[in-house]
Formats: sequence, structure tokens, C-alpha cells
Amino acid sequence: MIDRPLDLDAVQAFVRITELGSFTRAAEVMQTTQAGISQKLKRLEDRLGCRLLERTPRHVELSARGAAFLGHARELLAVHDRAVVAFASARQRLTIGISDHVAGPELPALIARMNAQDAQLLIDIRIGSSGDLLQSFDRRELDTVIVRLHAGRTDGELLAEERFGWFAAAGWQHRGGEPLPLATMAEPCGVRALAGQLLDAAGIPWTEVFVGGGVAAVAAAVTAGLGVAALAPRMLPLGCVDVGPKLGLPDLPRLPVLLHSRVREGRPRDAVDALSAAFRSVARS
Repeated sequence: MIDRPLDLDAVQAFVRITELGSFTRAAEVMQTTQAGISQKLKRLEDRLGCRLLERTPRHVELSARGAAFLGHARELLAVHDRAVVAFASARQRLTIGISDHVAGPELPALIARMNAQDAQLLIDIRIGSSGDLLQSFDRRELDTVIVRLHAGRTDGELLAEERFGWFAAAGWQHRGGEPLPLATMAEPCGVRALAGQLLDAAGIPWTEVFVGGGVAAVAAAVTAGLGVAALAPRMLPLGCVDVGPKLGLPDLPRLPVLLHSRVREGRPRDAVDALSAAFRSVARS
């Protein structure tokens, strides 16, 4: 028989550090400080009598004993959650809108993190343009939205500022004397409008050669060699290159990612905090 049970908060801290690869991001999710997270991990390691994580200035890695314990830790937390949910109130729903320019290829992993945070929370996610999602949020059709900075809005919590570039397929060549061929999102799109304004201000002629209903479609057009698109690097497949410096195109600013939410407490807020920390992670990487 075990004489002293494990501290569930400490076990959760260990799992969060492992999933997010950072003490700082784990602290954001658990709404504590980095020092608090470190204390929880030390308490767990002292209780188990072994080192679970190896820390370096740049990385956090599982030790051999940590890798062996991780599955047990997740199982322990899952059993605890099931026990709590069995006596909890009716299932709660969280409706989230995410801008297509923000969601990106990491969306499945981000949804998985939210599910890991609370598997019993019903998550309803809508993808759309920042402007449309903000209108839905203002009509109280959405609990939370994560969007690009939108003209005329000064509210919202800053999650990250993401780098953008002018991307084209490797080997794509601009024909001299012709307008710059652009692949863009359909209107209304703030990134599309910004790209056009910057090119006009720099006196660079351009023309739309492809209009997509989503970022995935625009990225596909770029990969197919149709032209250039203003996108975040993480939105594009490997092999695409930033042709801005080569073509003398104007620098694109770092664009803010903002959280708007009326969720303030409870399990839905915990899920929103987990999603926010995950977006900070992918946007800064």
C-alpha cells in the first residue's frame, strides 16, 4: 500500500510541461507562475524519488523515468476527471470562432489539447474570416473568437504577433514587365487588403490570379506555381520560399493575433486558457 498519495496538481503540471515543452507555457495554462510550476514538479520528483525531466537553457526533455511515468500520469488524470464528471452538472458547451488566417495546420493538435484539458466539455469550433467571426461574437453567437487585428477594434487580448512574408513556390519566376500575380483570400480579408495597400504605396503593379475561399486554397495555389501570396510561414508546405527581398516587395508587418472572450470562469475558461497558450506556442515558434 502506498503510504502517501500523489499530488494531482503536481502530476498535471508534469503532463502540461511535457505537452507544451515549456515551464512558462504550462504556467499560463494552469494560471500560475513559472516558479509555482517548478515547485510542483520538484514535489512530484521528490515523491517518486527520480528525475522526470531534463532541463537545458533551450529545451525540456523527458528523462527515461519520465517517459515511463507519462502514460501512468495521463491515465491517473483521466480517471480523476471521469470521477469528477460522473457527479458534475450537465455537460457544458463552448463555442469558439477561429480566423482561417490563424487556424493553420496545427488546428487538429490544438483541438486535441483542448480535449485533453476537459474531455467532457462540448467544443463547437467555427472557421471564418476575422470580420465575420467578430460580428457573430458581438451578436453573442460565439463565446470566444481568436482573430487577426480588425480595423476599428481596439479590444481583445493580445496572444501573439506573427511574422508574414511574400511566398511563392520554389523555382517560381516573376516575368519581367508584368504585374505581380497574387493569390489572395476572398473579400473581406484584412490580410488581402493590407497586401494590396502596401504594393500600391510602393508603386508595384499587381493583379489577382487566384481567389480562394480559405487559406488552404491559397496555399495550394502558391504551391502550384500560380503566383505570390502574403501568408504566415506556418501556413505553407515545405519548399515554398519568401520572394519578397528578391523582388523588392515591401516588408509585411507582424500581425497581431487577438482573443475576444466573454468566458470568465469554470471549465470553459480553463479550456480557453489552454487554447490561448497553445496558439502562443505555435505563433512564436
